[in-house]
Amino acid sequence: MILTIKKSNTLESLIEQCRSNNGKAQRLMYDRLSPKMMGVCRRYISDISEAETVLVTGFLKVFNKINQFSGAGNFEGWVRRIMVNESLLYLRKNKSMYLEVDIEEANEEPNYGQAGYLFEERELLELINNLPVGYRTVFNLYAIEGYSHKEIAEQMGINESTSKSQLSRARSMLKSKVLKRESRPGISGSGG
Repeated sequence: MILTIKKSNTLESLIEQCRSNNGKAQRLMYDRLSPKMMGVCRRYISDISEAETVLVTGFLKVFNKINQFSGAGNFEGWVRRIMVNESLLYLRKNKSMYLEVDIEEANEEPNYGQAGYLFEERELLELINNLPVGYRTVFNLYAIEGYSHKEIAEQMGINESTSKSQLSRARSMLKSKVLKRESRPGISGSGG
């Protein structure tokens, strides 16, 4: 009688198998993480087929550089950072991102107290996706990914003041869209 021990498909086990270039493990890892990572790519790239291309390129980079993941920290966060960087690289290569260079510092925070309508996640993502590419990119990096303005400036090759200005304008545009949607007939401003 031969006793066979089946390796489990825990994330740690998959990482180790991917380090050995195990194609089956790479496929399992892709299937496991691709839905979330597609969401990351779509926050930056509105065209679905282009976002899928960036996703695949990002996963190729993940598998090629998986030995650089030390095991300390969150693997999914490490993969997310690669996807963000690949999305930014795509935007730079395709010159589809036209950031306005603005000298003014945007230090003033808008007042969001008027927006009482509670949006579903889908509605909010739709509003964000309809922002101009530069605004959307800075908003995602700052508000969702948690980058500082200094990091955004370095990643995108812009000034910190431009990053702050883009964020301020994105917030203002979102605020105006939220207020416009809130004032539509049949939509309650009470959140419920």
